[in-house]
Amino acid sequence: MSLGNSLEERFHAAAEEQIEGVVLEAAMERTGARYGALFVWDDSEKALRLDFHVVDGVVMTVPGLLLRHRADGRPDGIALWVFRHHRPYRSDDTSRDPHYAKYLVDVRSIVAVPILYQRRSIGVLSVSSAQAHAFPETTEGELGTVAKSAAKFLRRAHMYRAGAKAKRRPFLLKGLSPEWLWLEHQLEQVAGTDIPVLIQGESGTGKELVAHSIHFNSKRSEAPFVSVNCAAIPEQLLESMLFGHVKGAFTGATFNKVGELEKANGGTLFLDEVGDLAPALQAKMLRVLEAREILPVGSNAAPKHIDVRLICATHKHLPGMVRDGTFREDLYYRVGVVTLELPPLRSYKNNLEVIAETFLRRAAQDLGRPDLRLSANALAALEAHDFPGNLRELRNCMEHAAAMAAGDEITAEDLPGPLRQQVARSRRGGEREKTLLELRDEWLAPLERRYLLDLLNQCGGNVREAAARAGVNTVTLYRLLKRRGLVVAREAKLAAEVGPLRRVRTR
Repeated sequence: MSLGNSLEERFHAAAEEQIEGVVLEAAMERTGARYGALFVWDDSEKALRLDFHVVDGVVMTVPGLLLRHRADGRPDGIALWVFRHHRPYRSDDTSRDPHYAKYLVDVRSIVAVPILYQRRSIGVLSVSSAQAHAFPETTEGELGTVAKSAAKFLRRAHMYRAGAKAKRRPFLLKGLSPEWLWLEHQLEQVAGTDIPVLIQGESGTGKELVAHSIHFNSKRSEAPFVSVNCAAIPEQLLESMLFGHVKGAFTGATFNKVGELEKANGGTLFLDEVGDLAPALQAKMLRVLEAREILPVGSNAAPKHIDVRLICATHKHLPGMVRDGTFREDLYYRVGVVTLELPPLRSYKNNLEVIAETFLRRAAQDLGRPDLRLSANALAALEAHDFPGNLRELRNCMEHAAAMAAGDEITAEDLPGPLRQQVARSRRGGEREKTLLELRDEWLAPLERRYLLDLLNQCGGNVREAAARAGVNTVTLYRLLKRRGLVVAREAKLAAEVGPLRRVRTR
């Protein structure tokens, strides 16, 4: 496994609230440094914000130290220089460096690299030492690899916090299957542009979640995201909803109405089920894309110029509709400059556990139950289900289970009726096979648990080291630990079972 891949797995496993600390730990391990800092750009303050730094190998929080340009002529500091110039900087002796400025502790050697997302700086990662000439030439490359792997996860955490602060929380769906990794790559590529995107997939595959992700990763993220479902609104009302109308334009138009296109000005308009647009509205939307102008229904004024990014979605086969003459060919090529195909959930069920836990985490947060987790039998029930409703059905299952669970562990009995009935039918139809599987698990469980406890004890609680010794990646080991209740238990339970043990590092 390459360095980049192992780092991505590690960052992927971290919660959004912990990612900065995990990135700093990785930087310290890769470079051997004892001091370091992670700066993130705060757009609202127009400053670099230092929330986490490392002193003598220990990650510490900082109460929002802000770095801005100094008007008194003193140096702004190396971090700001790196951020502005988008390139690494190395100082082997800060006492002779014109850019150096002391932040929290005085250091003599610094290596700093920009954290780039879509070719622009979103932060700076640095390591430092109290000794001059402390770092070899390879440090810049090692640090750059960490920064490159961390960029999208730091951006995701920023989205999460900004959304929570604004009470609009963008949904962050994470996955490790090839299908989701490829989708994430495509999203990163298109989010930094303004080109129209067409999202195709079965009902419930997460088309609006993907549209949200594109918007919140774009330069328009602070502007409106407006969503319109073309299939849910009668044709007569949809034109007025999209373009607005003037008073007296038609019977019942007793006031001027601003349309959704104008509301989305500067931001993103998401047209769900665009395949349901009537021919007349297809022609008007083509005009919007080509001329960037709108005219409210009934208006005799000059058209209004708008700046809107268009993202469309449909479960219909638009190329077939073009051949049938029910969808305009010119509009199809305008809305589908980039087409993203979302696979149904059944095609990547090997990733179901990760996605189910993502949905569960959000549902648990909404209910104030952060310790909720999936049991092995609940996961088995989910994996046995076909999920014709795709991600929407899985999301509903997790919300239902989170509400119904009596304790901190969700069992198969907490799942919605159809899944419970399926489990019951399975037990009746294959009693001997099910019993054998249960007996095997009962026999293996204590042995596996004992092995994991001994492994952690031998590695001083270091999960990464334990994974390497066991010959598995960290994500697999986390799942094994969780299955046997060891990640949730952490220190107290482990100490009681194996004696004194250093703190388990689960990040």
